[in-house]
Amino acid sequence: MSAPAPLDESFEALTPREAMAALRISRDTLYNLIRTGQLRSFTIGRARRIPAAEIPAFMRRRMEEGH
Repeated sequence: MSAPAPLDESFEALTPREAMAALRISRDTLYNLIRTGQLRSFTIGRARRIPAAEIPAFMRRRMEEGH
């Protein structure tokens, strides 16, 4: 059996508060983006997490769309 690959930094997960700070948006705006599928997230138990790599990907998509 081989050893598991080391975890890449791109797998970092942000809390909603950290994602809000990174995007400089309100809680309502963050959860609206999640609810509409514009910002991907996942839950672990009751804890919501946003993949850190999703922040720049979201920003690129918005810029490409002209928003």
